[in-house]
Amino acid sequence: MDSVLASDSGVYLRQTVRTAVKLLVVGHFAVGKTTFVGSLSEIKPLRTEETMTQAGALVDDLAGIKDKTTTTVAMDFGRLTLSDSLVLYLFGAPGQQRFTRLWQDMTRGALGALVLADTRRLEQSFDVMGLLEEHGLPYAVAVNHFDGAPAHSEAEIREALDLLPETPLVTCDARDRVSSTQALISLVQYLHARTTQEPV
Repeated sequence: MDSVLASDSGVYLRQTVRTAVKLLVVGHFAVGKTTFVGSLSEIKPLRTEETMTQAGALVDDLAGIKDKTTTTVAMDFGRLTLSDSLVLYLFGAPGQQRFTRLWQDMTRGALGALVLADTRRLEQSFDVMGLLEEHGLPYAVAVNHFDGAPAHSEAEIREALDLLPETPLVTCDARDRVSSTQALISLVQYLHARTTQEPV
C-alpha cells in the first residue's frame, strides 16, 4: 500500500513549521463563530455541534434566530498555515454562559481573541468581552453581517460596546473567506502593535 506524504495531503503540518500561534474566535450564542472558523481553516475544521433540544430553549435565547438547529457544545478548531515556519490555530469558544468554565483552559497560551458581534444583539457581547478582560486577553471586534440586521455607524457601535479607542472594530461576513481573513488581520495587526509598543 502506498503512503501519502504529509506535504501532499494538506492535513499534516509541514516539517518546516517551528512556531504555532493560538487565537480565539469568541462571541455570544449564534453569532457565527463556527462559520467563521470553517471559512478560514485549511483543514476540515473540528466541530462539536449538537442538535438543539427543547431543554436548551429554556436557556438559549433564540429571539431572531429561529432557524438555528445546532449549537457548539465544546469548541471549534481550525488551522491556517501562514508561512513555511508559522502556523495559526483558531479555537472557537461557545458563547453561552454555561460554558464559561471552558474559557479557563481555552485562554491558556492564546495571544488574543476576535470577538464576533451582531448588531441585533450587541448587548449580548458584554459578557464575552468581560471574560476576555478578566483573563487579560487583548481583542478586536468584528461585526458579522446578517441579512436584515440594522446598520449603525462605527461611532455608534463603539459607543454601544464601550470600546477603547485603540480596540479595532471592523465588519465582516463570516461566510466569506476574504472578509474573514481581513477581520483576522485586524486582530493580528493590533496584537503586533501592542507587542512592539510594550517596554522591554
